[in-house]
Amino acid sequence: MSIHCRLSVLMGEKRYKIKDVHEKTGLARTTISNLYHDKMERVDYETLNKLCELFECSVGDILKYEKD
Repeated sequence: MSIHCRLSVLMGEKRYKIKDVHEKTGLARTTISNLYHDKMERVDYETLNKLCELFECSVGDILKYEKD
C-alpha cells in the first residue's frame, strides 16, 4: 500500500512549471520539486492547502492511495 502525489499531473493539465507554482503559492521550490517527482515522505497541511487553492481541487486530487 502506498500514497502517491499527483502534482505532476495537475501541473501538466494547467501547463505550469515548478517556477509557476512557486510564484503562485510561495512554497519552496524544493518542496514543489519533491512533490512533483513523488519523493516526499510527509506533507504539511499548509502545503496541501495552498496547492488545493491553486488547482481548485481537494486533497484527494493531489494525493492518491493505491493498494499494491
